Amino acid sequence: MKLATVKNANRDGQLVVVNRDLTKAVAVAQIAATMQAALDDWASIAPKLAEVAAALEKGAVKDSFAFDPSNAMAPLPRAYHWVDGSAYVNHVELVRKARGAQMPESFWTDPLVYQGGSDDFLGARQDVPVPSEDFGIDLEGEVAVITDDVPIGTKRAAAFEHIKLVMLVNDWSLRNLIPNELAKGFGFYQSKPATAFSPVAVTPDELGTAWSEAKVHLPLVVHVNGQPFGKPNAGVDMTFDFAKLIEHITVTRNARAGTVLGSGTISNYDRSLGSACIAERRTLEQIEQGKPVTSFLKFGDTVRIEMFDAQGRSLFGAIEQKVVRA
Repeated sequence: MKLATVKNANRDGQLVVVNRDLTKAVAVAQIAATMQAALDDWASIAPKLAEVAAALEKGAVKDSFAFDPSNAMAPLPRAYHWVDGSAYVNHVELVRKARGAQMPESFWTDPLVYQGGSDDFLGARQDVPVPSEDFGIDLEGEVAVITDDVPIGTKRAAAFEHIKLVMLVNDWSLRNLIPNELAKGFGFYQSKPATAFSPVAVTPDELGTAWSEAKVHLPLVVHVNGQPFGKPNAGVDMTFDFAKLIEHITVTRNARAGTVLGSGTISNYDRSLGSACIAERRTLEQIEQGKPVTSFLKFGDTVRIEMFDAQGRSLFGAIEQKVVRA
């Protein structure tokens, strides 16, 4: 099942069911007006949405309309809880090396997460407003999951069942603001502008065998200004799977329905696959060439992030955005 939120008069948009090839959609206000409403009562609402999805695939829905990704908001336009991990620890190691910071050995065994702003998510085709190019504008291609209610103290073995939806992320970063913020010892804020998500979120079963052990075993295809930038595999070198991340974030508190949990930038040890962020490429250039060569993004630059199944079909639709002056 594939779900999206399209724009309407409501700031939280209208929940729609989308067909598998992302061409048709149908509004389901009679079942759940918004994505959050569906997640709040997922056990009873999901089967009804699945019935609509099945009918849509058969062409048996009268009120379907053409699905337009440019009219899509983030699948969950604003969330009660957005927490992003750094599940690809080799990426963390590289980026910290770039700013001269040592990485504690505990990072390989104890997940690293931060809680970000969830009140202002971006849709997949929205421009990305940034006040200055001097901030070091960078993309970060990730996978994220959305949960139902996850109780405090949930262990990894029980966490799998709480993953209800999967989507793609561009967790924008302002690299030149990060060092000073982290030096204060209180985490990210100004260096993390609004996060963008794919046009649709999908139930894990839509991924078939690519969804295994709470990981998506497919390449994330990244283009910058129309040129290939990277295609790291999201299922490779992921130190902490999503179930482990859920265990980590619920050690001391609940994660309520609609919690969005990101993987962190996807990164592989096989560097021939490229990168999902500029900072990683710059670090590799520093190591190999003695200085970074690739510049951070400028106003007018575009980024496209997408994932395809084994048949070459887009699974989530593309995040395709332009950086603009705020």
